[in-house]
Amino acid sequence: MIMGNNKKIKVFIAMSGGVDSSVAAALLSGYAGSREARKKQGYDIAGVFMRFWADGKNTNGCCSVEAEAAARLVAAKLEIPFYVWDFAKEFKKRVVDYFLRELRAGGTPNPCAICNPQIKFGLFLDKARALGADFIATGHYARVVVIPSRARNLSRMRDEGFKQVERSFATAQDDDLEYKLFAAKNRQKDQSYFLSGLNQRQLSRVIFPLGDYKKSEVVRLAQKWRLPYRRGESFDICFIDDYQRFLKKHIKMRPGKIVGIFNPSQPPLGLGGGKILPSPPFIKEGATSSLNLRRGEELLGQHRGLPLYTIGQRAGVGGPGPFYVVGKNIKANELIVSNKAKDLLRQELSVKGVNWLPGKPPKLPLSCEVRIRYQSKAAPAIINQQSSINNHQLRVKFISPQRAITPGQSAVFYGKNGQVLGGGVILG
Repeated sequence: MIMGNNKKIKVFIAMSGGVDSSVAAALLSGYAGSREARKKQGYDIAGVFMRFWADGKNTNGCCSVEAEAAARLVAAKLEIPFYVWDFAKEFKKRVVDYFLRELRAGGTPNPCAICNPQIKFGLFLDKARALGADFIATGHYARVVVIPSRARNLSRMRDEGFKQVERSFATAQDDDLEYKLFAAKNRQKDQSYFLSGLNQRQLSRVIFPLGDYKKSEVVRLAQKWRLPYRRGESFDICFIDDYQRFLKKHIKMRPGKIVGIFNPSQPPLGLGGGKILPSPPFIKEGATSSLNLRRGEELLGQHRGLPLYTIGQRAGVGGPGPFYVVGKNIKANELIVSNKAKDLLRQELSVKGVNWLPGKPPKLPLSCEVRIRYQSKAAPAIINQQSSINNHQLRVKFISPQRAITPGQSAVFYGKNGQVLGGGVILG
């Protein structure tokens, strides 16, 4: 693409060696056309493989030696420069250490929600800009729309190099422009949930070439162009190959009681010798979640360490199950379970560390849709201030109860047409 001063737009694209980033790079380079057409139509792009911290010999896809080799082969096929940038030290400090802290505190953290704003769209963007890049790009399935934030006659330029929404390159940092993040048109592969921590500066400098594509279309293009990409999908947590082994290696596990809950008006579950623990309220001081109900409690067995469990997970304790993890009492080191799936349903949650993508919070209360995990469907809810005392937290009340609301995960707020309004970390 050519800017107004006849200078080609320079883009550094993150390449993991997988099919998504490989096709995104091919689209940006104009690979489908002839070499002469590519020189006229394509961006001036360079591929970058980012090295992150890994636990020993990491076999997970996007951070492996094999992934780097595949990314290098794709860049050679596209005839674009290829660089390797090492962010291992920063990744360990900002992402991995955060992940371990949250686990020790009883949560189930989402490392991608930290990595994206701080590493992939933070350090990567800063280094690319320092080297003269106009934009960065990734293979995420999401879309950016740029609009005038005030009613002025701003000229717009349409990017015709790939399927992408309107963007004004000439005035990317103009104060009169607002950058909006939307879910991908292919909602099954949409990754906007992981991008709710981005800000206006980051959105103004990012391109998502795959925002209008289906995964099947991306794979077909990769095969058509014979791109030597790495087969297979990356795991959710790129720096871990064996989750249980990783946790046991980096966190000292403290075995403790597994406590079952039952309605005091009904007989106990009849397990663990039938010993009923003394305090009937479900929630105790130090607990990370609550059913807001008064329950009886019964000792069912022993857990292996609270960080090994998450809300909604099936817990093997025998008896008339299945049993589900419904809470953790961090202070007492107790895992709280129930054999009733309805005990996983809750209608409200608190959120901390909220980021609003427009740069300022909307007027509250706000009616919108909220996703509480990547694979969950956004559900209608009302967002309000938690209290006048703690104005840094928000309260989310769903129209209908939601299953397995998990502390540490992201709650992401969506407006009309899949627009990402903001998001934060679930407190409980």
